[in-house]
Amino acid sequence: MSYGYADQKDELVKRLSRAEGQVRGVSRMVSDDKYCIDILTQISAIQGALDQVALELLRDHTKHCLHTDGGDADEKATELVAAVARLLRAK
Repeated sequence: MSYGYADQKDELVKRLSRAEGQVRGVSRMVSDDKYCIDILTQISAIQGALDQVALELLRDHTKHCLHTDGGDADEKATELVAAVARLLRAK
C-alpha cells in the first residue's frame, strides 16, 4: 500500500533528520549549561519544524486518502479531525 506522502518521503525524512540534529544540539546546550533563553529558542525552532512535517502529512493525507481512497468519506473525515485534535492537544 502506498500512502499519500510517498512522493514527499525523501523531503520529509530530510526535515525529520534535521529536527533530530537540532534535538541533539539542544541536549548538548543543556549539558554545556547554555543560556535558558537560547535553549528555549532552539526548542521553538524544533517544534516549528515538526509542525511543518505534520502539516505536510495532513495535506498529503487529505489529498490522497480523502480524495482517492474510495472508502467511507465520513470515516476518513473523522480520522482526519482526530489527528488534528491530537496535534492541537500537544500544544
